[in-house]
Amino acid sequence: MIVCVLAVTLFLPKQPRFRYEFEKGKTWLNKDLISPFSFAILKTDPQLTTDKTEALDNILPIYKYNSEVFESQNEAFLNEFDVKWKSNDLAETEKEGTKKQALNMLRSVYEKGIIGIVAKHQKGQKYYDFSLLKQNVSKKSSSQDVYTTESALNYFKNNFKSTNLKVKDAVIDLIESHLKPNLLFDENLTAIVQRNTLNSLSTTKGMVQKDELIVAKGMVINDEVYQKLLSFKETYEAQTKTIGDNRLVYVGQVFLVGFIITLLMVFLFLFRKDIFGDNRQLSLLLLVITSMLFALTWAIKVNLPSLYYIPFCIVPIIIRILFDTRLALNLHLLVILIAGFFVPNSFEFVFYQTTAGMVAIYSIKNLIKREQLLISASFILAAYFVSFVGIALLREGSLNQIEWERFLPFVFSVLLSLLAYPLIYGFERVFGITSDVALIELTNTNNKLLRELAFKAPGTFQHSLQVANLAEAAIFKIGGNSLLVRAGALYHDIGKMENPQYFIENQNTAVSPHDKLPYEQSAQIIIKHVHKGIEITRRHKLPENVIDFIRTHHGNTRVDYFYQSFLKNSPEKFVDENIFRYPGPIPFSKETGVLMLADSVEAASRSLKNPDAQSINDLVERIINYKLDQDQLDNCDLTLKDLETIKLIFKTMLMSIYHVRIDYQQTT
Repeated sequence: MIVCVLAVTLFLPKQPRFRYEFEKGKTWLNKDLISPFSFAILKTDPQLTTDKTEALDNILPIYKYNSEVFESQNEAFLNEFDVKWKSNDLAETEKEGTKKQALNMLRSVYEKGIIGIVAKHQKGQKYYDFSLLKQNVSKKSSSQDVYTTESALNYFKNNFKSTNLKVKDAVIDLIESHLKPNLLFDENLTAIVQRNTLNSLSTTKGMVQKDELIVAKGMVINDEVYQKLLSFKETYEAQTKTIGDNRLVYVGQVFLVGFIITLLMVFLFLFRKDIFGDNRQLSLLLLVITSMLFALTWAIKVNLPSLYYIPFCIVPIIIRILFDTRLALNLHLLVILIAGFFVPNSFEFVFYQTTAGMVAIYSIKNLIKREQLLISASFILAAYFVSFVGIALLREGSLNQIEWERFLPFVFSVLLSLLAYPLIYGFERVFGITSDVALIELTNTNNKLLRELAFKAPGTFQHSLQVANLAEAAIFKIGGNSLLVRAGALYHDIGKMENPQYFIENQNTAVSPHDKLPYEQSAQIIIKHVHKGIEITRRHKLPENVIDFIRTHHGNTRVDYFYQSFLKNSPEKFVDENIFRYPGPIPFSKETGVLMLADSVEAASRSLKNPDAQSINDLVERIINYKLDQDQLDNCDLTLKDLETIKLIFKTMLMSIYHVRIDYQQTT
């Protein structure tokens, strides 16, 4: 308990919590709220979005003037001009004048600028404004005031003067290949300017002065008041991070978490003493609590967009399957109550998680089919959806205002809850707890150990099946774990595999191996099947609550046949009764008690030569009364009413097995 409390509180957020809960459109039910300090009113998300959009629209794309483009193209033009002139066989007398005119025009075009058009800046129009950065000086310009490669070429075609058309065509052709944009869009610089502009935007609008009324009692929280309250909350929490004493906050967390854990322990002490007295099971419960609160702490620290991504419903699913409904609901509520102190809109959070957790518990009576987990997940999702729509309508009063994307965290949470299945398997292995899924696997008669029993001791195997049917029917009627009883019944005589021929149900001849042995030795061989059964099942790593059926199915009764035979044939000898007595213990639960009765009744019924209603009735009454007289049922909580019900079921089923017409007057 101490480790759990310290581990949880050590990592939880350490700032004082804002004391008020509020929702837009609701009435303020607290006292008048007066501001204890001045604070700025935060802009709403739509206002911030609008401001950002307007700011970005006012930022012009930045283009840089690159002088190196003209230098490289001018040099290339000069290098190619002579070659071009000679290849076209033009007159040398016009060469220098033409070259000079073309270079002057090329220089003037590059000085004015050739822009590299970016389609996204046009926004559907031919021209657009931009910022031209030239020699570290920026000025606003327009794409209409500079050239494009196309308009620059047209300028040459219209303004280059030459009487010789062949000369003009050669020069224009050469110029076309040397028109490259020298006004280039600088995406990085534009992004920096945009980012700096957005960072410099004010996130506040107006002020609330110290001692000013924020909201009066009974006032409806409209948009303006809601924004003031939200701003007050953020300012308060920011200030308390630096002003508040974290040590006192930690003490408060220790008190609260310690109190919650203590409530859990009180519940276990009063209602589940079996868990309270088992350190392994207690460790599992505390580990589940600690893990879920660690997940919450992690989500808060990484600023997860929504805390509803955390699969809180995995807690009631795991606890319901491994333990029971009451403990699952109790533990889930305790986890949610702790989490409620550290989440926004805590009442809303508690409502979501409590209702979904209850649905999770109700939808899993026992996990005996794989699809049950998927069915439960769908029910949980439906519960979240109903709560989400109901709360949204209560808050907004309109279907059109519901933000459906906010439901996505719930879907993700439900998908994560499917991890319960592998976690249950891990918890079973680590903490030695047996779920219904494990019991179903154990009761499969095709598993290796039971197949070995059927091969080596077929009579014992058939006896075990009949005992399982009797015990399961009885425990189902009086209330108990029928799967556990069936598993215990199938394995209760597994120790007879070692020496099957010494047990009457496996003997195929009239000669018994006991005929050649002393009575004491025969008794020890019979008793030894309990020890062997425990040894075999532990070697095969069967759960301890199944092994309990092997230990208790004979209690501490005597092997009466060999005991009475010894007394009859050796009256003069001293007899140590413990040689003929099973080691025990006696049954200590409904399930183990019912199995003892079913085992004795089924075994005795095989000795009936002419089974009829009266003989079966007498047999069941005699066997059960004998167990009572021998104090074998003292530690199991079977009532007299339970025993009468068990008798009736045993009699009815045995008559069906032996095809006896049932006379209900005789069996009641």
